[in-house]
Amino acid sequence: MKINETEFPGLIIIEPKVFTDSRGYFLESFRKDILLQYKATYDWIQENESMSNFGVIRGLHYQLNPYSQAKLVRVIVGEVLDVVVDIRKGSPTFGKKFEVLLSGENKKQLLIPEGFAHGFSVLKDGTIFSYKCNNTYNKESERGINLLDPSLGIDWQIKADQSIISDKDKLNPNFSDADYNFEFRG
Repeated sequence: MKINETEFPGLIIIEPKVFTDSRGYFLESFRKDILLQYKATYDWIQENESMSNFGVIRGLHYQLNPYSQAKLVRVIVGEVLDVVVDIRKGSPTFGKKFEVLLSGENKKQLLIPEGFAHGFSVLKDGTIFSYKCNNTYNKESERGINLLDPSLGIDWQIKADQSIISDKDKLNPNFSDADYNFEFRG
């Protein structure tokens, strides 16, 4: 596995080694010992999977402390633009966005620590998105940021008339009005 650190403290991109032959491919999708070298000491307790078609945009989601979630996300089939926004007060990247293309072809994964709002846009029909979490879902602590907030400047790579966004996500507040309780601990 190749680990690429980003300018966002704790946010890393993982590129597994893919071994291919006439039978198909093999890869290690998770290695706790390697992640520990990057202080990623998460105990993954839940894994989720979604399937979406082109045009779906989900996010920007997070859960408040003490129910916050770190996530290890990847695409099994298809392609997404994965986007996170740092909402950790005091972080050198507070309020900034990070984007990465995840696909079934490139096999990249994104490790997202607690304190980030997360979303993705689906760029191919039949996309299967998988993510591990270090905490279970807690409805009362669920929050979101408006994924179309102009102050964030996110280009979801989908035209407005082709986008499919849930009514719930459309009602999320802009970043400046969002409710979050994360502190950066360098």
